[in-house]
Amino acid sequence: MGRVDATFGLDLSGRFNLCDYFLDHNLREGRADKVALRMGDESTTYGQLAERVRALTATLRADGLRPEERVLLALPDGFEFAEAWFATLRAGGVFAMVNPLLKAKDFAYYLDYTKATAVFVHEDVLPEMRVAIETSPYVRRAYVVGETPRDERFVDLEDAIAAGDADSPAAEIEPTGPDDLAGWLFTSGSTGEPKACVHAQRDFAYATENYGLAVAGYREDDVCLSVPKLFFGYATGTNLMFPFRAGATVVLFPGRATADEVLDQIAAHRPTFLTGVPTLFNNVLASPRVDEVDLGSLRVALSAGEALPPELYARWRERTGVEILDGIGSAEMFHIYISNELGRVVPGSLGRLVPGYDAEIVDADGAPVPDGEPGRLRVAGGSTALCYWGDKDKSNATFQGAWCTTADIMRRDADGVFWYVGRGDDLLKVSGIWVSPLEIENVLLQHPLVRECCVVGRPDEQGLVKAHGIVVCAPHALGDQGLADELKAHCKERLAPHKYPRSFEWWDRPLPRNDRGKIARKLLK
Repeated sequence: MGRVDATFGLDLSGRFNLCDYFLDHNLREGRADKVALRMGDESTTYGQLAERVRALTATLRADGLRPEERVLLALPDGFEFAEAWFATLRAGGVFAMVNPLLKAKDFAYYLDYTKATAVFVHEDVLPEMRVAIETSPYVRRAYVVGETPRDERFVDLEDAIAAGDADSPAAEIEPTGPDDLAGWLFTSGSTGEPKACVHAQRDFAYATENYGLAVAGYREDDVCLSVPKLFFGYATGTNLMFPFRAGATVVLFPGRATADEVLDQIAAHRPTFLTGVPTLFNNVLASPRVDEVDLGSLRVALSAGEALPPELYARWRERTGVEILDGIGSAEMFHIYISNELGRVVPGSLGRLVPGYDAEIVDADGAPVPDGEPGRLRVAGGSTALCYWGDKDKSNATFQGAWCTTADIMRRDADGVFWYVGRGDDLLKVSGIWVSPLEIENVLLQHPLVRECCVVGRPDEQGLVKAHGIVVCAPHALGDQGLADELKAHCKERLAPHKYPRSFEWWDRPLPRNDRGKIARKLLK
């Protein structure tokens, strides 16, 4: 536990509010006129953003928002997301962020689960969200970006900001402390309805100091671009919290993160920091435009969400000269707690512990296993969630003080480098031996005719589970028995005999992914 509780001198002993920590400090440090956010041809400075946040805070309070009440954000990336997020914190509210592309039944679930009294929503989302808002017994006000219904419960966001007095006492920051509630981060819901990991104010600052500044290395002169969207805690950290703490500039775009869109954003804004996922890096390298766009502005790329194949890292590094810092984090810990570092990247690994965190690899009985052996990961640090809201049994099973028991199977080598094996429920038992689909996938991806793949367990003619490959071929490649035989031979040369896929299926479209960008394995099993 020697690395736990390091915060690099950050004082968390008195009053503490994340709006001050991330936004207001920039005004005190002389950045009022610096561009904080860019989107397309528009931009806003730290001073302009802070003024609108203060005005919105006054309106939220006038509309009845009280400290610790939940505020649901269902917004695409844009200036309004930042305004709503900071105003919620400034007023002492608790933010909860959801994908704005969800359907009506999902929004109804989140409104009922959070009991949110205020909602921020885009006009494009209203057809799916409106009924849930109108029938909720909890929602007092919905702030709409764009065309607003003629209903007293709905308010145009611009009107709400215009109505607020930024210089009034109602605009002042709520005197919260480091242990007061700040945000709910939702799990992916892979084994049921998503649950919220409840986090205190200090949790977000802790990860910012220890990972954002100390490991990722955000600087005031950075321009930051993210592929994942802000509702996802990975991106809320890397493309809002961490850059704002450093006084950097953030680039936002609301649309889908296609390879073309990302290349356009890089060409237009010349970012130095790129937050991505493995699929994005692969798609960019496969784009016919990759050699047309100057990527020389980049100095750091981040990856998380799913394992980064070493051959993909090598291709990216060869093309750009930029290291990708792959790491692992979770909603339970807010952000990344094991990561590669600049100048110390070990391709194919997740790197080393982030300062301020500790970890154990344990067996089924909770006993630590020797280095080199796989086991379940337990991690501890100052950003551990308090609980899963409304699920005491799951909370007790997962959280033990600062410790969080994950479902991730990993191994640690003698140098303290962590290697991802897979999720406990994704492992395959083949010939009586546990097999990681990830290991097989990494080998398949080394073949030039494989664009994308997923390995799952399928019974053979005798009913025995064997590895089954689901493959998206590279352009102009044909998925047939000839390619299947070639891929089997390719895997046999690089894997133990029981691991190579015995069967294949071919997809002519991208594999399904969840809203975090991970392959949706449960849809392929």
